[in-house]
Amino acid sequence: MSENPVSAPELPSYPCDGFALYGANGPFSDRSVVAMLVNGQQKDLAALVNEDDDVQPITIESPEGLAILRHSTAHVLAQAVQRIKPQANLGIGPPITDGFYYDFGVDTPFTPEDVKAISKEMQRIQREGQRFVRRAVTDEEARAELADEPFKLELIGLKGPGPSTGSGTAAATSAAHKVEGASVEVGEGELTIYDNVAKDGEVVWKDLCRGPHLPNTRMIGNGWDLTRIAAAYWRGSEKNPQLQRIYGTAWPSKDELRAYQQRLEEAAKRDHRRLGKELDLFSFPDEIGSGLSVWHPRGGIIRGEMEQHARRRHIAAGYNYVYTPHISKEDLFLTSNHLVTYRDGMFPPIRMDEERDEDGHITKQGQDYYLKPMNCPMHILIYKERARSYRDLPLRLAENGTVYRNELSGALHGLTRVRGFTQDDSHLFVTPDQLETEVAKVLEFILSMLRDFGLTDFELELSMKDDEKEKWIGSDEFWESSTDALRRVALASGLKLTEVPGEAAFYGPKIDLKTTDAIGRVWQLSTVQVDPNLPERFDLEFTDRDGQKKRPIMIHRALFGSIERFFAILLEHYAGDFPLWLSPVQVVGIPVADTFADYLDDAVTALREAGVRAEVDHSDERMQKKIRNHTTGKIPLILIAGEQDRAAGTVSFRFRDGTQENGVPLAEAVERVRRAIESHALIQTAGDLA
Repeated sequence: MSENPVSAPELPSYPCDGFALYGANGPFSDRSVVAMLVNGQQKDLAALVNEDDDVQPITIESPEGLAILRHSTAHVLAQAVQRIKPQANLGIGPPITDGFYYDFGVDTPFTPEDVKAISKEMQRIQREGQRFVRRAVTDEEARAELADEPFKLELIGLKGPGPSTGSGTAAATSAAHKVEGASVEVGEGELTIYDNVAKDGEVVWKDLCRGPHLPNTRMIGNGWDLTRIAAAYWRGSEKNPQLQRIYGTAWPSKDELRAYQQRLEEAAKRDHRRLGKELDLFSFPDEIGSGLSVWHPRGGIIRGEMEQHARRRHIAAGYNYVYTPHISKEDLFLTSNHLVTYRDGMFPPIRMDEERDEDGHITKQGQDYYLKPMNCPMHILIYKERARSYRDLPLRLAENGTVYRNELSGALHGLTRVRGFTQDDSHLFVTPDQLETEVAKVLEFILSMLRDFGLTDFELELSMKDDEKEKWIGSDEFWESSTDALRRVALASGLKLTEVPGEAAFYGPKIDLKTTDAIGRVWQLSTVQVDPNLPERFDLEFTDRDGQKKRPIMIHRALFGSIERFFAILLEHYAGDFPLWLSPVQVVGIPVADTFADYLDDAVTALREAGVRAEVDHSDERMQKKIRNHTTGKIPLILIAGEQDRAAGTVSFRFRDGTQENGVPLAEAVERVRRAIESHALIQTAGDLA
């Protein structure tokens, strides 16, 4: 008996919507599809497509799908808040990494009890299965419908005049893009409002939004939670009203939510602010000021090892170290354009050099000095100090230069966001034909250096210009050649490469390197930025082989980003259990009894003579208490000695995992520790100290 052939699903008649393609009866039925990418543009499943359109599904598990899920959940949060507090004004509610938030103008701050009530109301809205329905409106219609929403009215004025080319989760116009999260509300071209439509067809709520969204609220599922409340200034400026912000997270399933919550618990244990205090590494004294750190002796040892290792590697790679002051006259930053494009991020000026006579009359005008926000203008002056030939290039300048940024107090976060920090800054001056080769060397050097610190999981992002010509300077030829050069270098590395149109600096493309830490978090670290702009502004030249004066290209390169931030990332990556070479105290000796302390003193002296940071615990605590204290203090190796060790000239190693290796001859112990430091080994067990 022959089987009935399975017929292929029939294609829908066009134009059709996404439900006809991906719905239960569609030819490409897939319940995980929540939106579509139509000719490169994100759209709702309700949008109509034509047969000749390039249509790709967006699944809920994809980065784009997760952003749509989280943005839709933010809308439900806002609707719930306005059901409970009808007078609450809506701010913005974008998706963010691992979650979302929404800002509200309310008379009194939210309380934990408010959040519980809001969460229950969100569940009711979900069960109602309201549809998200997109509707295009004119500026005037939007202003009329949102007349009671002052923050939305302000956003309407930010939209651009042209057609929209991006998605609701991408960067929009330059004006809206400058407002944190505003690109999900307004973009270029037409404004859109999303109506929440009940099953009976009634519009029960609406919000200014670019979309796209899930088809309905029920699809949000049960993988979400409200996580915390905070205060936030409207549009990120302390000059504006302070709003109340509710944060949340959303995932495709309850299991994924639980996994995320477990990661948060682990991240809390690894929080560098907590570990910095527990391990006595650094602090932020109130007497000095917010965002200004001091490094304690143990933290200073780790930082010193980081800087000294990096310095040795840079010198071996042909870099020249320079030193520049922390402050400069304003003329330098006017020429560099920092005082035009970055003034808000700089500290206020310091008025200097003014002179007065005995009567108080000004005899010499003063001038403004600024704390430097960047090192590059001063490195440029070093280049410019004398005539340069093609034989001098590439010129590689490096500096651990401390810079100062006037960060908002609410944005400060331990060592990862501070007001004073040290960049491991390098600026390379190259001829145009050296660009690709030098960028390749830079990327290879960055990867090698980061591997020295135990990081191994990397990916690259290539930021390019897009088609909005007014956003960029320089010729199309330069952009094409430099972008192609960076692309070839990135592809040759073998790492995952993501290309991001529209995210380049206005003057040139760049490569950003990201790394994944021990608990799966992605951190952006190194940047390689191509810059023809500053050489032009400072009129830099070199004499080429043909005797002609030509313009060099500048490469900005920060390997760690900043030493403070990289230190924080390493501290959390290792949870304080640093590799042996970075540990501030590498070995602690603990005698079985006081009578063996002198023997351990001699053993520790031998270790110190071999360059090991070692000490003996002579405290009155019992031996087991000492072991617990130093294990908690993240000491990588504990050296124990008793009668048998003293008689045989040996020691015993105790490792981080609680195991022990006994009867190791002292000379061998010293050599094994020395080799482990030299190889940058992470010591957890006896096998790591072979």
